Amino acid sequence: MIFEGRVSIVTGASQGIGENIALELSREGADVILVDIQKEKLEEVADKVARNKGKSSVFCADVSRLDQVKEVIEKVVQNHKRIDHLVNNAGITRDNLLMRMTEEEWDAVLTVNLKGVFNFSKAVIRNMISNRYGRIVNISSVVGQMGNPGQTNYAASKAGVLGFTRALAREVAPRGITVNAIAPGYVATPMTENLPEQVKKIFIELIPMKRFGSPDEIAHAVKFLLSDEAAYITGQVINVNGGMVM
Repeated sequence: MIFEGRVSIVTGASQGIGENIALELSREGADVILVDIQKEKLEEVADKVARNKGKSSVFCADVSRLDQVKEVIEKVVQNHKRIDHLVNNAGITRDNLLMRMTEEEWDAVLTVNLKGVFNFSKAVIRNMISNRYGRIVNISSVVGQMGNPGQTNYAASKAGVLGFTRALAREVAPRGITVNAIAPGYVATPMTENLPEQVKKIFIELIPMKRFGSPDEIAHAVKFLLSDEAAYITGQVINVNGGMVM
């Protein structure tokens, strides 16, 4: 188990990609800190971790609230003394054409998807610097690279994550900390499950591999970037998208 003794924080861990990342890290021996606003679903994930004989802790917090984020990190450091991994996965959508998009829809997406990455990264970085070790992986999106009609807010937030990743990577590289991003394509999650079949067919036509990805395929990429095998990789964007962007 490659993460035995490591402490890994995963935001948006209650379902979909975040849940699969948390389960994958726990299988590799990490003590996983599960963060989300959906407490009941988080506890279900924690039960799955326990059934696999893994270790986890549940923290119900809003990633867009820096005060709540700081409280989580203070408790984690108090309990574990260290933070090794941070996976900024929490994200939401509020799709609409720009001419119809409300200020609230814009602000909600940017606040969770981009400010949430800032909040958690800022909160953990001092501990990582003190330990001269850390791995941060930010979950962006293919939409942040190529755009998508009706998602100007989501595309802006995910493109912002890419710029944030590169800038922070330069800041902390001398301290033994790597910061990378993964840009998933269309993945079979609860978020895409509800799409009309005709829309799914249109998306699949855009994917050279002609299928949606699985949450496990994203989790495997995250695991690699968190591992010591990726110690010399930082400031990079790993595209896991079936060839949509090359």
